[in-house]
Amino acid sequence: MIRELEVKILGIEPEEMEKKIIALGGKLISKEKQTNILIDSESRPIKSFLDAYLRIRHTEDLISGNEFSELTLKKNLRNEVLRENVELNVTIDDSNTMLSILRELGFDKVTVGFKDRTSYLFYGARLDLDVWDKETYPNPYMEIEVNNEEKLAEILGVLQIKPESVSRLSIVELQRKLREDTDAK
Repeated sequence: MIRELEVKILGIEPEEMEKKIIALGGKLISKEKQTNILIDSESRPIKSFLDAYLRIRHTEDLISGNEFSELTLKKNLRNEVLRENVELNVTIDDSNTMLSILRELGFDKVTVGFKDRTSYLFYGARLDLDVWDKETYPNPYMEIEVNNEEKLAEILGVLQIKPESVSRLSIVELQRKLREDTDAK
């Protein structure tokens, strides 16, 4: 079980942010291609009984050449400043068989998205520059994963990030908000 504290920084230009991070001493830790498979149930959505989502993520690290897949249940905890999650992760060898098992258990809603992620170690925190395929989510963002609120404030200050750019929404919530904003137009 992993406990994480994170926020997303919306409205970034990935190349510019990457240059800034490097100039301020950020250390590259990975460049990844990810396939993210969100799994849910039409008849009994996970959100209806647990503030969480279920995913299989296949990761290919372009620096190390390592590849792995994990099944994750990501549960959201209440926090006013940061998105606080508990992740239950298990490494899996066969994503297709895992998907078949989950379908047999009633998880019949499967959504696949593709993401490029570049990650840095920066001031004791992890910064992930995320670019999804346009169908999944068209706007790049940066995740900042920290140990506490003070560290987040320090990093936001060093990177000169405006408070209105900070979001505690998950990718699923960002997708929903984008659909709602598009429908409202």
